[in-house]
Amino acid sequence: MKKMKEQSQAGFLMAKIRQVGERIFVRMSKQHGIEINPAQGRIMFALWKKDGIPINELAKKTQLKKSTLTSMLDRLEKIGFVRRQYSKTDRRKILIKRTKKDRVMEKKYIEVSEEMTRLFYKRFSRSQIDRFENDLERILDNLTEFETNLH
Repeated sequence: MKKMKEQSQAGFLMAKIRQVGERIFVRMSKQHGIEINPAQGRIMFALWKKDGIPINELAKKTQLKKSTLTSMLDRLEKIGFVRRQYSKTDRRKILIKRTKKDRVMEKKYIEVSEEMTRLFYKRFSRSQIDRFENDLERILDNLTEFETNLH
């Protein structure tokens, strides 16, 4: 008699990790006086790497749907972290720009992110971290490719 193969729990574990990690991240953020949520933090992180990008490019970098991104940008603009600006070369294109208020928050946000990274990788070797992150990138690539082919 063949023994049934155990079902993989990867998706379930990733969802649990995300939930617990997000709760801890929100708590740490509040302790540092940060007033944005983790999803908004992903938007800001993308802008810290490259400021003044169009919404389409920001959607790709954050993996957020354009409608979700637009509502989050509305809130970030309302609280003073981003502003919309028409492109000087193409008036149809709206660029998302950082503000002075955001630049003050960036340092605090990076501190919390670094604290979370230390917590994630507690008792991991450098080679284990590298392999794990490589595997996560492969999973993301698989999912992104599948989603792209759905359209």
